[in-house]
Amino acid sequence: MARRFLTLTAAALAAMVAAVPAFAQTQLRVGVIPVLGVAPIFVVDKEGWAKEAGFDFKFTTFESGPAMIQALASGTLDVYVAGVAPLGVARSKGIDIRVVTSRAIEEMTVAAGPKLAPSFKAGVSPAQSLKDFHAVNGKPARFATQPPGSVPHTTLVHWLTEAIKADKADYEIVPMGIDATQQALLTGAVDGATIREPTDTIVQQRDPRIKLVALGGDMFPNQPGTVVAVSGAFLAKNRAGVQKLVDALVKADALIKSDPKHVAPFVEAALGKGLIDAATIEKALTSPASKFSADPRVIMEATAKMQTYQVSIGTLDKDVSLDGLFDASFYEKATAR
Repeated sequence: MARRFLTLTAAALAAMVAAVPAFAQTQLRVGVIPVLGVAPIFVVDKEGWAKEAGFDFKFTTFESGPAMIQALASGTLDVYVAGVAPLGVARSKGIDIRVVTSRAIEEMTVAAGPKLAPSFKAGVSPAQSLKDFHAVNGKPARFATQPPGSVPHTTLVHWLTEAIKADKADYEIVPMGIDATQQALLTGAVDGATIREPTDTIVQQRDPRIKLVALGGDMFPNQPGTVVAVSGAFLAKNRAGVQKLVDALVKADALIKSDPKHVAPFVEAALGKGLIDAATIEKALTSPASKFSADPRVIMEATAKMQTYQVSIGTLDKDVSLDGLFDASFYEKATAR
């Protein structure tokens, strides 16, 4: 009888243990924009590293970084995965946000549509190319980009006015969302656009007449791009969890570089929306426009320069202090292990 009781008790305990999760999952509300620079966060999720770290990711997609700031302000996001440019403004408005790792640099490119591309010829400066287009078509070239204050808008203006010194009469800038930008370029509603991977690869596959006429380094040297930032409130409650997140992101960055074929299906599932395949994503991951970099220290100086430039063009009222925006300690610990 005693032996039977012990056997039943052991069985009951085993059943109870099996019913209890190994550890509680913390829901992590993650805002992303649909560009290749956010790929590492999806790799972390699909490889199961998020759950190992104790997180259950809940993704929300936004059209641009500035659009995500409102969600941060309302407290409905814990993690921001988008361009760094809007974050200085966010902090100046009292939103406590910390960049814990970079994701990509020099992401933005300038694409010329079928009508504009022939004007960009070998031996002809980009400024002259725009002037030639204007003369032939009787109108300035129209470039689609994201809203003022975003990285795409800032780098496009910098390329046009500082890098190539184009005549303002020869171009027009049209702000719109990311998906709308791709469609406008493909349908000919605009003559050019600032785009980034995987859109670079997608639009050239759909229309080989589309041509990249400037890479990120041409537009803004060491151009700061997508970052991962966490809210101050979440960081205060879960510093150890943030370290685990950065550890996983550093692993994801290395995996993307070493085995893009392996991670391509993960990224396609998140960004493809059934419209593109893993092979296209793999090609985008290895394109000259894709430069993954997890070290936040790489972009600190360039971020300050970009902010100063935003003030000069009127998309930012004044330089705001970037003190405390970057916290490289998590990255340093992750890479020291």
